[in-house]
Amino acid sequence: MKDHNQAAWIWNCFTKITVCGALLVLSLLQIPATVAQSYADLAQLTASFAHPPDDCRIMMRWWWFGPAVTKSEIQHELEQMKAAGIGGVEIAGLYPLALNDPATGFRNLPYLSDEHIDALRFAAAEARKLGLRVDITLGSGWPFGGPHIPINQAAGEMRVQAATIPSGALSIAIPSITTGEQLVATFLVPGSGDTLVFKEAKQTPVSAIQNGRQPISPDLNGPHTALFFISSRTGMTVKRPAVGAEGFVLDHYDQHAIETHLHAVGDRMMQAFEDHPPYAVFSDSLEDYGSDWTSDLLEQFRQRRGYDLVSHVPALMADVGPETSAVRHDWGKTLTELANEHYLMPLHAWAQQHHTLFRSQTYGFPPVTLSSNQYEDLPEGEGKATLLMWRQFSDTRWAASAGHLFGRPVISSETWTWLHSPAFRATPLDMKAEADLHFLQGINQLVGHGWPYSPEVAGEPGWRMYAAGAFNAHNPWWFAVPDLAAYLQRLSFALRQGKPANDVALLLPNDDAWASFTLANQSTGSVTTKGGFNTRGEDVSIDESMPKLLGDRVIPQILDAGFNLDFIDGDAIDTLAIHYPLLVLPGIERLPLGTYQKIEQYALHGGIVIATRSLPSTAPGLMNAESESRQIKEISQRLFRDKGAVGHFVEDENQLGSAAASYYRPDVALSPKAPEVGFIHRQLSGGDLYFLANTGNQPLSMRASFRHAAKYAEWWDPFTGHISPVENAAKIEVSLQPYESRLIFFTNSVIKPERKWVPDPGSRDIDLSTDWTLTLSGLNQTIRMETLHSWSEEEPFKYYSGQVSYEKVIDLPADLASGTSLVLDFGEGKPVAKPEPLPTFNLRAYLEGPVREAAEIFVNGQRAGVVWHPPYTVDLSALLKPGKNKLHIVVGNTAINSMAGRPLPDYRLLNDRYGERFIPQGMDNLQPLESGLVGGLRLRVVRRH
Repeated sequence: MKDHNQAAWIWNCFTKITVCGALLVLSLLQIPATVAQSYADLAQLTASFAHPPDDCRIMMRWWWFGPAVTKSEIQHELEQMKAAGIGGVEIAGLYPLALNDPATGFRNLPYLSDEHIDALRFAAAEARKLGLRVDITLGSGWPFGGPHIPINQAAGEMRVQAATIPSGALSIAIPSITTGEQLVATFLVPGSGDTLVFKEAKQTPVSAIQNGRQPISPDLNGPHTALFFISSRTGMTVKRPAVGAEGFVLDHYDQHAIETHLHAVGDRMMQAFEDHPPYAVFSDSLEDYGSDWTSDLLEQFRQRRGYDLVSHVPALMADVGPETSAVRHDWGKTLTELANEHYLMPLHAWAQQHHTLFRSQTYGFPPVTLSSNQYEDLPEGEGKATLLMWRQFSDTRWAASAGHLFGRPVISSETWTWLHSPAFRATPLDMKAEADLHFLQGINQLVGHGWPYSPEVAGEPGWRMYAAGAFNAHNPWWFAVPDLAAYLQRLSFALRQGKPANDVALLLPNDDAWASFTLANQSTGSVTTKGGFNTRGEDVSIDESMPKLLGDRVIPQILDAGFNLDFIDGDAIDTLAIHYPLLVLPGIERLPLGTYQKIEQYALHGGIVIATRSLPSTAPGLMNAESESRQIKEISQRLFRDKGAVGHFVEDENQLGSAAASYYRPDVALSPKAPEVGFIHRQLSGGDLYFLANTGNQPLSMRASFRHAAKYAEWWDPFTGHISPVENAAKIEVSLQPYESRLIFFTNSVIKPERKWVPDPGSRDIDLSTDWTLTLSGLNQTIRMETLHSWSEEEPFKYYSGQVSYEKVIDLPADLASGTSLVLDFGEGKPVAKPEPLPTFNLRAYLEGPVREAAEIFVNGQRAGVVWHPPYTVDLSALLKPGKNKLHIVVGNTAINSMAGRPLPDYRLLNDRYGERFIPQGMDNLQPLESGLVGGLRLRVVRRH
């Protein structure tokens, strides 16, 4: 194997024959079996990277509006997805977009009607024929619910109503108690209005109520207020429902509610799939706002926490003294357990019974935790719609961390949810820029949000969701999607290989979050006035609490120090232990004693524990709080303060990164430092694979060193599948264009040698920016363009959205035919100033390219490729010939120009018929955008030696 030529010959064998055949070749050469297997594994890996399996393709959330679908359009759109490289759909029923029309036969099919089920059956069958995966959302709109949910199974809340007690009154009327409600407790509180003294609240027995009036003691001294705590219902109804799917959101703490829903909706949907169940059933993000109670919560609380909550309920809305946080913690933890046991677990069991997988966005409201993700097969995250999502707490990293912890190798994310609003504004570069942010957090399956079903009668650009992107074939740049989809497919495949190699576990302060919960007086969780006093009501959510508890420094400090991280929580530590070199406790106050004892043992056995801001000091919960808090303080003293302590306390979080790097060697070090560059690391049996991405709009060049570097290194091109050696694996220079990404693989196995061409200083350029013929296909019109510029600058074409064909004949001299590389260069992109602060719900690539927005290039009738991302170049060496050559470039812009030039749909009558179920967002004051080739197009003639 020391002979270079022999190594090259062996590798060529691998690339031309099967893995089994390659093993035979190696055995004949008498190479050890372990080495032979390593070569075979590497050959299989690289072959699969070039042609990744179909199950790594992106999926699309397929919105069926109405649902008003026809079989012919269903088939047409599935075929479009297949042709574009999309691997499957998640079918989701939403609100109607048009009224029934007897004259044309257009009709909204009632949700779960025979016609709707028949349409689902047809879609599933057609998808199977095309080899497409089908998932189904177990409901319409979100969260789960509908007309089958009775009021006593609807989302619950604790309703608090106040009444000022008249001076000298001996009784007071209790509030009206309606169906689905129950009076839980009454308290008399000194004071009135906003001067209530909650610490002196006194409970009065509900059993004393007679004829609808609560007796009042005549011994009251001064003004008092009666607080009535009523187990009630939020009244929240399903958001954006299809026709016939309207109704209450179900109670996520009541197992009877999800069982009712699964029987009415899930079982009915399964009839459409017959003997071919869907690949997975889906639960969308839990957005059961304001749901903080259920009818049997008091009994559940007593069984789980060991004391009666009734006498402590004022603590859920105000400070009643030292026990306040402990009571809130116990209440929040109980809600989490009920959501796990009464919602997620029954859903998972139902999916297993129906031979399908359970995919879930397990975050939001109710307060599920990171460890709640263990009750699903396919954890899913969701983009926060900001370029900084990978450097902040995000539900995407939450889902990826859960997948890593609980052994779920495929981790998906709802992608492009709020990408470059309004609908149809996003470009392929925008899509890549956001997708890379998901990959950087550990995602390896993308679910695009989304594909709006759109009938022919809707015209162009067709239907779209009220507040999301529209990523279907109505985009003029659609011809670029196969190239984008192939890139995303290869990366999804690559990031499923081996196992994740994140160094840092960041402990989420679940117990501090539970302790901060308060009752939500209304579903928005805002400051409200009820009965004459103000109270701050906050929705109960673990993940929504995390940004405030973690702060904005911990995650960037870890990343900028050259580490990647997963989240972890106390439940995961208790059940799985800690399998990371470093554990960070970010300003945590409360920790269960048992969890902290495990952390101490982890540190004593070599684990690196770093605490920031403050040290754990408090036992969560009310029971045994005093004795356990004392023991927690003792552990903090031993672990971080005593002489010889093995833990590390970093009070100033701005020093966290440098401290961590001093205790453990960073995985990736860049010189100069580049906070815009992120990485993800996968550890394979035959080497280490790193994904690097520039998340910024400026080109970057740097020296990179990797902790897991090996004898050889290769660049893996996710666009082409090509693999090329790194010239010097010990000294790696990395250059990244704006929003460019690369894969680098380190291995000690012999890699395929490849001849490296070097540019000759004698290279020159040929200007191609003048004298073009343009044909606007949508207008059937041809014009001459002397100098390339945006076609929207021409008044007749200002509002044109579609494809334009650019044609030109170029004459190449014979001396350029050999020893040269001929590269068509469209120019560089122009960075766009980023707003400060970055918008939360309008992620985009802050770069305007010389191609607006994608170009497909043909030379002498042969396709050369597509251009839509930096570098804006395509190699034409194999297609150009001496003499005359026909250059044909098809350019597609966005649909915004045409939308800006016409009135938007009028939904007045639709709203009169069905109620206002949506409000289109971002559609005000649309303006036409630059379109076409707007840069200095040139042919770069690069001589090589």
